[in-house]
Amino acid sequence: MTTLTASKVTGAIAAPFALPFLFILMWSSGYVVGKIALPYAGPFTLLFLRFGVAALVLLIVALLTRAPWPANRRQVAHLVVVGLLIQALQFSGLYTGLKLGVSAGVSALIVGTMPLFTALGASVFLDERVNTRQWLGLAGGLCGVLLVVGDKVGAGSAGLAGYGAVLLALAGITLGTLYQKKYCAGMDLRTGGCVQLGVASVVALVLSLQVEGFQVQWTPALLLASGWLSVVNSIGAISLLFFMMRKGEASKVASLFYLIPGVTALLGFAVLGETLSVMALAGFVVTAGAVYVCTRATNRDGR
Repeated sequence: MTTLTASKVTGAIAAPFALPFLFILMWSSGYVVGKIALPYAGPFTLLFLRFGVAALVLLIVALLTRAPWPANRRQVAHLVVVGLLIQALQFSGLYTGLKLGVSAGVSALIVGTMPLFTALGASVFLDERVNTRQWLGLAGGLCGVLLVVGDKVGAGSAGLAGYGAVLLALAGITLGTLYQKKYCAGMDLRTGGCVQLGVASVVALVLSLQVEGFQVQWTPALLLASGWLSVVNSIGAISLLFFMMRKGEASKVASLFYLIPGVTALLGFAVLGETLSVMALAGFVVTAGAVYVCTRATNRDGR
């Protein structure tokens, strides 16, 4: 086999996995970058910067491309609900937890169990069947999270309030995903995202003014971090996810979703110096395996 032929074969093999891995890397980076920015701004102030810039960018894109806007008030209302849950509630809880000392890796682990609870919620709200493999995945995921959180709480690295805030983030993304799946599946990415982020930015601004007094230290680190969160995470990662779904690669994303906590933990170690004990590592492995089992079961049922 010639070098040229070998490179073509390698490229053909790697291409289907390039976008899912890029999505996971982009999504995982948000936890670490958020941790970097929080010393220079309160959680709600940082969220306003993130959401406001992202909403403005999407508004400009929507106007330039003449994207279709929601046809009626009901569609707008559904988008508002999703924005409040997936954007405002999820990231308010997440950034509050990070500010209170929860590590980026552990935060990603807790929020990363979303596919487990989404499968459970779909059986209740969307009449989707949950099979035995998914129930085992849910139980295993909870055990893994308890191992990690129990170890971290015992070490005194963060208080219960911090973990409670991250659990609120998990509730936000889980409920928002279920709601979006039922009511906003056909939304336009540009205008729908603009509405969702616009609503979330208003909520974040009100909370920032009331709770934090909108105190910001305008440092290069904050500007770079908030720009990254706005463009790479709020727009780039979500756009990539929608693109893969439309290209029929949603199952690959679901199967690789279990890698997000591990990738975040590696980034947290490399960038922030965060470390994990043996018990915490065991919890990561158990949870990753549980999410993998659950998503494989979901993909098989969907075929």
